[in-house]
Amino acid sequence: MKTLVVANQKGGVGKTTTTLNLAASLAAAGRKILLLDIDSQANLTTGLGGKKTYEETTITDVLLDDASLESLIQRKADFNFDVIPGSPDLISAELEMARVPDPTSILKGKLNLLAHKYDYCLIDSPPSLGMLSVSALRAADKIIIPLQCEHFSIEGLAAMQKTIIEINEATGSNLKIDGILRTMFDQEKERAREISEKLEQSLSQQVFSTIIPRCDLLAEAPSEGKPIMYIDPDAKGTLAYFALAGEIIMKFEDKNVA
Repeated sequence: MKTLVVANQKGGVGKTTTTLNLAASLAAAGRKILLLDIDSQANLTTGLGGKKTYEETTITDVLLDDASLESLIQRKADFNFDVIPGSPDLISAELEMARVPDPTSILKGKLNLLAHKYDYCLIDSPPSLGMLSVSALRAADKIIIPLQCEHFSIEGLAAMQKTIIEINEATGSNLKIDGILRTMFDQEKERAREISEKLEQSLSQQVFSTIIPRCDLLAEAPSEGKPIMYIDPDAKGTLAYFALAGEIIMKFEDKNVA
């Protein structure tokens, strides 16, 4: 199983949209997928028709090493993937995690126990730096950064690079940014085109060829509780995430994987 973490310390860049629709596209390509929501806003969970609820056992218990991930798995048969929902009680999780030895390593260990069941685990991480984000990043096999082609998103990319360096120095990890995804792209904006070209020139090994266009349906899909492909299979957003899934399969899978 490869764990893909979709992360950006800047909000509003399409992080949850990417996690959800990439998962659906990889599942449609025949891959076994687990989705994990560790954002207290639980937008990924509600975007799949779930509710922000306080359950007896939540992902917080997993992060405190008091429960297994497997006990929280929910099957989404309509979309052919599994999901572990987020919960509002993650707001207090970081304070509680401080009492656990090496708390940011727990998630990786728990995911390793499920590695035989899935091809990919996709994690939607919070848009802020803290123990939850660090837990997700430390569990990552591949880190994907979605960003808009605008000035402040480039600053967010620089902040993520700095964060990853700091995590590596503190934990002995060997994390790096494996994919940069241009999202909400407006071809009509000259500034967006300029930034996109600069990214291709300076970070050619990391920037995905696929560009996610600005698409109203992508923004509306969460209110339907479905990935975009189940609303309009021919929408430009649907086709873009299919292309991204294909690119990830080519880029990240072993040569002998079909």
